[in-house]
Amino acid sequence: MTTFVSSPVQDTSSNRFTHLLATRPWLLADGATGSNLFDVGLMSGDAPELWNTEHPERITKLHQDFVDAGADIILTNSFGGTVYRLKLHNAQGRMAELNTQAAQIARQVADASGRTVAVAGSMGPTGEIMEPIGPLSFEQAKAAFAEQALALAAGGADVLWIETMSSREEVEAAVAGAAVANLPIVCTLSFDTNGRTMMGISPSDFSGIEKTLSPRLAACGTNCGVGASEVVACIHNLAEAMGPEVVLVAKGNCGIPQYVDGAICYNGTPEIMANYARMALDAGARIIGGCCGTSAKHLRAMREALDAHTKGASPTLEAIVSTLGEVSTGARAQWGGEQSRLGGAAPGANLARGRGGRSRRSGGEGAADGAGDATPQG
Repeated sequence: MTTFVSSPVQDTSSNRFTHLLATRPWLLADGATGSNLFDVGLMSGDAPELWNTEHPERITKLHQDFVDAGADIILTNSFGGTVYRLKLHNAQGRMAELNTQAAQIARQVADASGRTVAVAGSMGPTGEIMEPIGPLSFEQAKAAFAEQALALAAGGADVLWIETMSSREEVEAAVAGAAVANLPIVCTLSFDTNGRTMMGISPSDFSGIEKTLSPRLAACGTNCGVGASEVVACIHNLAEAMGPEVVLVAKGNCGIPQYVDGAICYNGTPEIMANYARMALDAGARIIGGCCGTSAKHLRAMREALDAHTKGASPTLEAIVSTLGEVSTGARAQWGGEQSRLGGAAPGANLARGRGGRSRRSGGEGAADGAGDATPQG
C-alpha cells in the first residue's frame, strides 16, 4: 500500500482561497478548459494535460484571458491528471510532472494579476468504475487522488477542486486522498441525469454525503450538467438541503451542446450567461463560473452582471424556465420536495433498469465536450 507524507499544514488565514471567501460576498470562477483548447488546436482524443509541457504558452494565455475577464479563481489544466487517465496516453509516469506544471502555470498568471486570484487544482474522475460495481477499490482511488493532490500543492495550488463527480464512492475516495495535501477542498457533482448524477445521487443525497466527509468541504455544488437552467434549479435544491452555512458552487455549461459541422458547439450567449450568473447568486451560490463552452467573452459578461447586481430573493422555478430554459422532470420534483426516483421520473421511464451497465463519463465537464478517451475539462 502506498504511503504518503502530508504537506505542511497551511495557515488558512494566509490561504488565498479562504481569504477571498471570508472577505467577498461572491467569487467568480473561470470558464471552460477543454472547449477553449479545442479552439487553439487540441484534437479529439488528445490529453490536454500534455500541453502543460508541450504548449505551456497556450495554457498561460487561457488562464490570462480568464483573469482579464475578471475571474477570482482559475482552475489548473489537470482535470485528467490521475495515473488512471494518463495511462491511456502512456503518461502515467509523468503524473507528478504534469500536475505540478499545471499548477505552476496557473500560479504564475495569478501572481502577476495585481490582485488576489486563487489557483484551484482541478481533479476529475479516474474514469474507472469503483467497487462494488467495478474493479477500482477505495484504497486505489484514494492513492491516485492523493498523489495528484500533492503534485498540485507542490506547484502552488491554493485549493483542491474535485469536479464532475457522479458516485458517492469516488467522492469519498477523492476527498480522503486530497486531504493529504492539507489544503481546502471543493467538490462538485454533475447532476446531469434527470436531476441526479449518472450514478443516482440527488442534491439532497449530496447534502447527506457532505456531512459525513472528513475533512469537511470548504465549498460544494454542481458543474457541467445539461444547461444553465438546470444548474440554477440544482443550486436552489442544494441550498434547501444544505442550509445557508454551506458555500455553494455553480459552474454551469454555456447553454446546450449542439453538433454542428463535425464539432460540438454551445448555444449560450453572453446575455444568457449573465442572467445565469445573477440567478445562481440569488439561488444561493457564492462561487459562480462557467463550464463547457464558456469563453472569456462569456465570463466577462458574467463578471459585469454580478458586479452590477444586488443579491435578491431566490428565483422562482417559473422565472428560471422563462429566462434560461426548461428544467428536468427530476429537478422539478425535487424543487417540490419529492426525493424519490419515482417522483422525478419522466412518464414511461423504466425504473427497473439499473445503472451498472452504463458507461461512465471518463473525464471532462461533459460527455458532449467529446475528446474521446481524454475528454478535457470544459
